[in-house]
Amino acid sequence: MPIRSHTTLLDSIGLFMSQDTTMKSSSRIGGDVWGGFAAMLVALPSAIAFGVTIFSPIGAEFGAKGALAGMLGVTALGLIAAIFGGTQRLISAPCAPAAAVLSALTIQLSQQGLPVGAIVLTLFLVALTSSAAQILFGVLRIGQLIKYMPFPVVSGYLSGVGLIIILSQLPKWLSLPKGMGWWQGLMNPSLWQGPGLLIGGATAAAMLLAPRISQRIPGVIQGLIAGIAMYWLLALTGWPQLLSLENNSMVIGKLSADAGGFMATLTGPWSSLSSASLPRWDLILVPALTLSVLLSIDTLKTCLVLDALTGTRHNSNRELVGQGLGNLVSTLIGGAPGAGTMGATLVNKASGGSTYLSGVFQGLWALLAVLVLTPLIAWVPVPALAALLIVIGVRMIDWKSLQMVRKRDTVLDFLVIAVVVLVANTVSLIAASGLGVALAVAMFISEQIHSSPVRRKSFGNSLFSKRIRSSSEREILEREGAQSVVFELQGSLFFGTTDQLYGAIDAELKGARYVLLDFFRVQSLDVTAGHMIERIGNMLAARQATLVLSRLPERLPNGRDLRAYVDSLGLLSNKRTQIFDEFSDALEWIEGDILKAAGVDLDSPRSLQLAEFEIFKDLQPDEMLALQKCARTRVAAVGELVVEAGTAGHQLMLIAKGELKVSLSLRDGKSVHLATLGRGQFLGEMSFLDGQHYSANVHAIAETELICIERQAFDAIIADDEKTRASIIKTLALAIADRLRHTNAELREIREA
Repeated sequence: MPIRSHTTLLDSIGLFMSQDTTMKSSSRIGGDVWGGFAAMLVALPSAIAFGVTIFSPIGAEFGAKGALAGMLGVTALGLIAAIFGGTQRLISAPCAPAAAVLSALTIQLSQQGLPVGAIVLTLFLVALTSSAAQILFGVLRIGQLIKYMPFPVVSGYLSGVGLIIILSQLPKWLSLPKGMGWWQGLMNPSLWQGPGLLIGGATAAAMLLAPRISQRIPGVIQGLIAGIAMYWLLALTGWPQLLSLENNSMVIGKLSADAGGFMATLTGPWSSLSSASLPRWDLILVPALTLSVLLSIDTLKTCLVLDALTGTRHNSNRELVGQGLGNLVSTLIGGAPGAGTMGATLVNKASGGSTYLSGVFQGLWALLAVLVLTPLIAWVPVPALAALLIVIGVRMIDWKSLQMVRKRDTVLDFLVIAVVVLVANTVSLIAASGLGVALAVAMFISEQIHSSPVRRKSFGNSLFSKRIRSSSEREILEREGAQSVVFELQGSLFFGTTDQLYGAIDAELKGARYVLLDFFRVQSLDVTAGHMIERIGNMLAARQATLVLSRLPERLPNGRDLRAYVDSLGLLSNKRTQIFDEFSDALEWIEGDILKAAGVDLDSPRSLQLAEFEIFKDLQPDEMLALQKCARTRVAAVGELVVEAGTAGHQLMLIAKGELKVSLSLRDGKSVHLATLGRGQFLGEMSFLDGQHYSANVHAIAETELICIERQAFDAIIADDEKTRASIIKTLALAIADRLRHTNAELREIREA
């Protein structure tokens, strides 16, 4: 019963904080106003906690200033980043990576004994430099590069940040003496303070149970309400010292809400410029670069999720400029830096926010909260904020990555994540990110080295061009074709795969007359691989063999002009090197060279007579005479459409001289080259037999003389001679069967390769 009444109360409060996603706002602006309000309710408590985390290591009295810095950060980022970034529905606010980097820096500087003014100045300069770096990232258009940081690195740094947040907040939850580390505190339970445990426990429990208690109120709000309620319950029942702000380490503490108090927060860093010496450049530059990269990744990761949910497309570089400007303004007014945050963004979307204006309204609501609620912030319990951040930190850890250790294929990825987490918590986040990227690059190179650069290796006696050959020509190619070897290359050809590629080709260099390298699936080529190919060409030329290159793209995916690059190596000027745009053309050239060497006359200008066609070699003289009575001659000019797909088929066409290209038209207007037919070949045999429409287009690629046999004339002349009719039909059927068997053999070779 109490739980039910508690739920009803929270649902009643939720009516003022969010709306059901099925209810439509009266206008888009109304949805943005409401979405910004709901997002502010999620972002503000977290921002206060992050601000306290950043400044509290300086001293307990700075906790309140940290809370105000968090609130000012929500305001500045909401107003500026939303306007200049422009990503629809994105909510920006102080975040965990910023708290992790800056709080770690604060602790480091405090341990070195630096005065408060110097620490505040260092934090200010780090945030200022980080903002400038983010703007520079956007101006230089490297937003796309940041998005593609390897997943193990991103997972590792997020998990590392989560663990840093957890470990840094444990002493605050336990209310340990100042300066005591989490490990020492865990080993001394006698130092734990009961009120802190109870307040933090209530906060964490409410956040974890939030979905069951109320779907309308964000878990952060429910947790904070539970923590505050527990604080006042304890204050009124057994710990009267909690009723006072004086010397009360359980709360944030007094913060002036008047103009003087705000001016002190706004001018604090600026006054430090005159009272403190400038810190060393490495204390500024290294943390600033770390912060800028982490905030950029955090923002763009949220943008990608938002794109997937809404079907929109954000502008990465513009968003980085907007985030940089937002952080710049936040820093200049004494606020905490931040990024596009996932939780507040999703709440904004669910609450009706639909444009970038929802982020602007979130900033306006936050400004109103700063002006109205600042006096109440003093009573926010520190253990509640600590527990809130611990839950956030636990959720930041990529627990699913633990499953990677179970699979052999992903165990190295898990090790990268583990190393990044370890270095993040023992050295620094920038060192962890750098090491993670280095390991990811090393893994990529290792994977490329162990993946074969040769997709398929074939020989000329099993892989043929698209030119249809006669049975006698095929016999020669099957007998002599082994002297040509074909390597279909793939992936990245660079210094890491050069030795493996050379090892695959070297075995064939001593005996092959033709080495064909196909570049259709090559993604990149570096100088080392290019010179290796040049060396192969020179070795082949030295023994009068030929290097053949096919399908060299003008542009690789990395933007390199491969043809110009190959030309710079001297391969195009080498007379023994042949280059073709099409793979089949390269194979056809090799076949032609082999056939010419075997004495086959491929360039004869003489027109074949009907009796000279191989398809009719077994016909009797009287059968041939009957066939000749049905024949007529046709000449097709270059480029002429000889056969159009879809038209009625009625004649068998034999090529007495010339050349035809058979192609299949696709729906997108493109065509596929099916076969090339030369002197002595035939076409239209299937339509001649069954009378169905032609299935492909045939164009003349040279002036072509055709001998055409009309089906109607054939039926009329040989109507009474069943023996001749059956013999000719049988001849055509055997020719079709021969072609099909040859096609099947090629398909089997491709499949097995």
